Amino acid sequence: MQDVSGKTAFITGGASGMGWGMAKAFGEAGMKVVIADIRQDALDEAMAGFSKTNLAIHPILLDVTSRDSWARAADEAEARFGNIHVLALNAGVGGGGLVQDMTYKDWDFGLGVNIGGVVNGLVTMLPRMLKHGEEGHIVATSSTGGFSAVGGVAVYCTAKFAVAGMMEVVATDLKDTPIGASVFFPGPVQTNLGQTTNATRPEHLQNAVPTPIAVAKDGEPPRRPQPGFDASLFMSPEEVGERVLRGIRRKDLFIMTHPEFRDGIVARNEALLRAIPVEEPNEARAALVRQFGTLIYNPIYDTQQPLTEKL
Repeated sequence: MQDVSGKTAFITGGASGMGWGMAKAFGEAGMKVVIADIRQDALDEAMAGFSKTNLAIHPILLDVTSRDSWARAADEAEARFGNIHVLALNAGVGGGGLVQDMTYKDWDFGLGVNIGGVVNGLVTMLPRMLKHGEEGHIVATSSTGGFSAVGGVAVYCTAKFAVAGMMEVVATDLKDTPIGASVFFPGPVQTNLGQTTNATRPEHLQNAVPTPIAVAKDGEPPRRPQPGFDASLFMSPEEVGERVLRGIRRKDLFIMTHPEFRDGIVARNEALLRAIPVEEPNEARAALVRQFGTLIYNPIYDTQQPLTEKL
């Protein structure tokens, strides 16, 4: 989508953090923007700021885990701004602790929002986007924890790996349609994810005893920075929004924010290569497996073009 001016974007988790950064970038590019969020106070605060601009922003209260809420939000968005062209499935929650400390409630809460919220958005919005037939794009927020294991956040990494795989399949399935798809892998960003996570966790998914937080310890792999780290070094939401917008315009399969994670990506992929059996491929078996389509080789990865210039 090179020309986004006049198009409509729908952003979940849009009232703060990365979603707010996307809303600002999309709005400044001439788009009409719906910011959907579960927190009314955050929507009110965001709109107070946007009211000082001439950007076309509309707030909607949305619980991404509620399918009825999704249907109502989609109807309201289309009534306000017409067809949806860009769907940014960004809403998410954090939460940490060692995997051995995780409860069913921890898993149900994290997966319900971080995976279920994306699924609900796809099932609700994608048919509407395909029906109007205009060019569009879907981007879902994963994380650097969606391609590299991070100790102490098993629920979060599980969900973010799932979102990454989900969106690669979405891109594969939609390759012959007017709808593009990206998975967004942000690194550390100046957000209020911790506050949001605590504030939005429903009572029936609260633990009787809080889950202990896994922090870095001497002699052990770091799991989480010690209190007092300098969060001002994290990327701003505004820059994140610009990077996502660039990725949509480029039709990128993968949108990344931080070059600092290159070595980790190389290490993981080299580990995968080292795990390949040393035997010669069985050509008869390979021919059979190729009948499953993209199981052996998916050309969707070839669509990712290199970034050749700075933002």
